[in-house]
Amino acid sequence: MPKLVLAYSGGLDTTTAIKWLTIERGYEVVALNIDLGKSREQPVVESRGIAAGASKVRVIDAREDFIRYFAFPALAAGAVYQDAYPLATALARPLMAKLLVDVAHDEGATAVAHGCTGKGNDQVRFDVGIQTLDPALQIVAPTRENAMARDFQIEYLKQHGVDIPWAAKGPFSIDENVWGRSAEAGVLEDPWQEPPAEAYEWTRSPEDAPSEPAYLEIGYQHGLPVTLDGAEIAPLALVDRLNELGGIHGVGRIDHIEDRLVGIKSREIYEAPAAVILHTAHRALEGMTLTKQQIKLKKHVAQEYAELIYNGLWFSAHHQDIAAYVASTQRHVSGTIRVRLHRGHAAVVGRQAPESLYDRALATYDRGDTYDQSAAVGFINIWGLQTRVQARKQLLGELPEALKIAMPREDA
Repeated sequence: MPKLVLAYSGGLDTTTAIKWLTIERGYEVVALNIDLGKSREQPVVESRGIAAGASKVRVIDAREDFIRYFAFPALAAGAVYQDAYPLATALARPLMAKLLVDVAHDEGATAVAHGCTGKGNDQVRFDVGIQTLDPALQIVAPTRENAMARDFQIEYLKQHGVDIPWAAKGPFSIDENVWGRSAEAGVLEDPWQEPPAEAYEWTRSPEDAPSEPAYLEIGYQHGLPVTLDGAEIAPLALVDRLNELGGIHGVGRIDHIEDRLVGIKSREIYEAPAAVILHTAHRALEGMTLTKQQIKLKKHVAQEYAELIYNGLWFSAHHQDIAAYVASTQRHVSGTIRVRLHRGHAAVVGRQAPESLYDRALATYDRGDTYDQSAAVGFINIWGLQTRVQARKQLLGELPEALKIAMPREDA
């Protein structure tokens, strides 16, 4: 039998895929479960996979690597898709694609498989990643190829001796890992409707959050968070702690109309307390340590980086080029940011950095001011020279009607 490695979540879609790939396609299936945190199926993945007919179930704990090598580089880049989505699911897929290829090589498999439909973004991220890393591997997508309905899947498994008491499917389609949780479908497909309370699991409603705020001090070194309240902390432990604290205070809820790569607009509900807190603090630290020109260009690069991740191009030379630029911008982005969490908001209330470009002696209006205010007149004369010349040479004669509205009326 040819061997295939399946990205296995433990859910109904990929459990059905094991049986279908075995019976209908004649594969020996190795079920690969990649633990990225927060999966409610994690305790049963091994027993379910074996029951469905997998020759083995391999579980890889990739949580720390996911945060350290995927989420935190995106954080340093400021990568937030369409100024809203911290890219939790999108960041997970290249890691999963790499591990699928690695395990396929280790197992001597000729094919890999995933449970994506033909309607979402993940199919692109998986397929492009796998094809880039090993174009010789065949890619099989049972759900995309057969459009299996839920009731058909349950009946199919029963017919082949797999009778698992599947819990009733909730009203939403959920994806979650340690960097964030997404909910879509059901009533959320009506963009006029406010998300119901049951759409959220990680965060309290701001109205139900504590009346007293919480304060955090997050330390960064070269753009990456390394301390919490003065104590060194590992990446995964930091994210877990901020998800907990942010969730208590209602921080991290995002209601977004999103442009999918396949051309569809979708309404997404995200919860990402740690990501929202860390991005907020990181932007504030960059405001202290980068010049105006660096901040301006980096905003464009951050948008490009976010789209690159969202569009499944992690394993590209374009990514390598952008990552090199981002690393350069972060050389002096070190310091501590104090954040106030209160009823749905994460607000920066304190900043300090050893290489800060903020100079109080220049900024102050009190005694000790070292700024030479007399130099301002000459600066203004030089700065305004081009506009004065243009006004004298071009703008004081006849003007098109469209420009006259911007000029003073003669009778004014």
